[in-house]
Amino acid sequence: MASAATRFLLLRAMLLAAAIAGVLSDPTPLQDFCVGDLQAATTSPPVDGFACKPQASVVDDDFFSTAIAAAASTNNPFGVNSTRATASTFPGLNTLGVSITRVDMAPGGLNPPHSHPRASELVMVLKGEVTVGFTSSVNRLYSKVVRENELFIVPRGLQHFQLNTGAGDAMFVAMFDSQSPGVVTPTFAMFATKPAMPMEVLTKTFLTSEDEVTAMRSKFAGF
Repeated sequence: MASAATRFLLLRAMLLAAAIAGVLSDPTPLQDFCVGDLQAATTSPPVDGFACKPQASVVDDDFFSTAIAAAASTNNPFGVNSTRATASTFPGLNTLGVSITRVDMAPGGLNPPHSHPRASELVMVLKGEVTVGFTSSVNRLYSKVVRENELFIVPRGLQHFQLNTGAGDAMFVAMFDSQSPGVVTPTFAMFATKPAMPMEVLTKTFLTSEDEVTAMRSKFAGF
């Protein structure tokens, strides 16, 4: 039978795990809904969501959005474009802990490796054929060719990508368990920061020369 000291340590571990889980997810709402007041955000920056619109001024259209109804142009170097429905573009999502993104892809289009620090991502392909993959913390790659109406899940915070490996255009929706999942793309975080990442950091990270780093930076100058 476990000693009192052991039981105390286990209890502390369980409480710590519960606390961490709470930190890593959107807070549970304390009301039926809280339609985001985007006008108030212009004078008072939001923290963990927007202030609520007065209940008396909430209307049916606050729970409706056409944010991802139309395809976006894929005329860019990556052949991909994302259209997001987060709380900032769909105020009815505020405090509900969900959001969705539409991703349109030209043939061969790539959504470069990136991560979402505040959300897991559920991918559903609606058109074409998309290879989806993520890497674990031990650098194990998990990937799958996902076709129409099929699903693929990407765990929270892990680096992942989507590549159009079909013959034509592709489109998928990505569903998140956060109203604002965030996005971190390593290539941009390394080569397109302002101010610039120190040259020594980049040359040592990529085991390369200053000339090669300068060449890489030039490719991201327009982003």
